[in-house]
Amino acid sequence: MREGEYVDSLIDEYETILAERLRKNTIDKYDESEILNELSVSADWSMSAARKILRLAEEYGAFMLRNALAIAVVLGKEDGSAGF
Repeated sequence: MREGEYVDSLIDEYETILAERLRKNTIDKYDESEILNELSVSADWSMSAARKILRLAEEYGAFMLRNALAIAVVLGKEDGSAGF
């Protein structure tokens, strides 16, 4: 599977996992604790990793993270130095 297909698959997975949590709130607001809990329970992230990944999404957004992903793929960086 190419990286783009893998990302599309992950987007579908997270849309399914988080759909109920996001549906309860407006599009611009969500309950962070509910999202973190859902990521740790349904997506098998540790609570620490869930916090970090949500923080990355909040701080950098899709534009920056897409570019970081593309560079990581080109550089062959499957796992980063943060240990996730």
